[in-house]
Parts: sequence; C-alpha cells; structure tokens
Amino acid sequence: MVDIISKYSPIPLTAEQLGKMRTVYEKLEEKNKVMNLTSIKSAADAAELHFIDSLYPLSTGLIKGDVLDVGSGGGFPGIPVAIASDTRVTCLDATKKKLDFIEETASETGIGNIGVLYGRAEELALDKACRDKYDTVLSRGVARLNVLCEWCLPYLKPNGYFIAMKGSSAAEEAQEAANAIKTLGGELVDIMHYKLQLSGHGHALVIIKKTSVTPAGYPRHNSQIIKKPL
Repeated sequence: MVDIISKYSPIPLTAEQLGKMRTVYEKLEEKNKVMNLTSIKSAADAAELHFIDSLYPLSTGLIKGDVLDVGSGGGFPGIPVAIASDTRVTCLDATKKKLDFIEETASETGIGNIGVLYGRAEELALDKACRDKYDTVLSRGVARLNVLCEWCLPYLKPNGYFIAMKGSSAAEEAQEAANAIKTLGGELVDIMHYKLQLSGHGHALVIIKKTSVTPAGYPRHNSQIIKKPL
C-alpha cells in the first residue's frame, strides 16, 4: 500500500510520513468494519483514492498556515495533508462519530497538527470565531461548486485560497459557479487537471482566491443555498 503511495504521490514523502499513512489505513480498515467511513475496500484503491488524491492540493504550493477541510468525513484530504505538511489542519464535519475517528487516529498515530470542528458548515461560517480565520480551505466531493463556495469562502482570510477537489465536471462547475465566486468575494485563479495513474480517473483542483471579505448575510440558510444557488 505505501509502495503505491510512494510511487504515485505528487509530492515527495519521507519514510516516517509513509509509515503514518499505513497506520491510518489500518485504523480506517478496522473502523470500517463497524462504521461506514468509506466504500473503498482494497488497499490499492485506498492508496490512490484516499491518500494520493488527497496530496494533490499540496502540489500547488498554496497550502499554508491554518487549513480547514470542509466535509472531511473519515479525514480526507485532511489527514494526508496534515501528515505531509507542517500546516495546522482542522477537519469539519456534521457527523460526530467521524470526527471521533479522526481524533483517535491522530492521537494514536502521532499526528499532532490536526484538530476537529463539529457542526454544519453553513452555520459555523456565521460564527465570528470561525469566519475569516483560515489561510486555506479544502473540500472534496461534497457538493456542486456553486453550493460549496457559499459554504467555504466565508471561512477564508482575504488573500487565502479555496481549493475544491473535483472530477471531470470541474470546468462546467466553475462556469456554473461564476456568480457565486464573485458575490462571495472570490476570484477563479486556475483549474488544475490531473490523472490518477492506477485508475486513469481524471480529477481537477478548482483554485479560488479570496480577494475581499464575504458580505454579511452569507452563507444563507442551507435550504436557500440548495434551492437557489448563487
């Protein structure tokens, strides 16, 4: 499993970092027997779709300081990013059991630069303690980009970056989200396409820079966000 990560990782990894990733996978595999953390079963698939894919945002050189992973689930991309960098990563999710897994795994694996935040993204983004706080926000496979921007951009400091991890629909979603990005104080910087070598899946990073403070009143109530995206 770590041989696959080492071979196909988009960034260099040390033996210690690879060892931690192996331990995280073992804990994920064990926990998944009693709790649905992931539908991915094989070690090779987990290596590529959880660990390698999660490392691609680090290849941009834009991840720094305080990082927020919105909709982290079982800890991806948050855990691999924390292992492979010296940033401080916070994993946000609305399912407490998943955050408990992240905390337990981080503690037992010796990942000291990770924490958790429990709640709904659109509610916590209205909290002054969370708003305009983070240097980088990450999110993978959580929602369409026009919805995701309203959940994520309020957390960013001006000049910070939101990196949305997307599939083959990235360009279409970016076009669809143009108004949301502008309204919420962002600017589309780049869409970085890449291919996962084992599966051949085409993925992309949609990179958005926070150019101004998100106006008061955003994010709206989630029913409004979903029913009438910006």
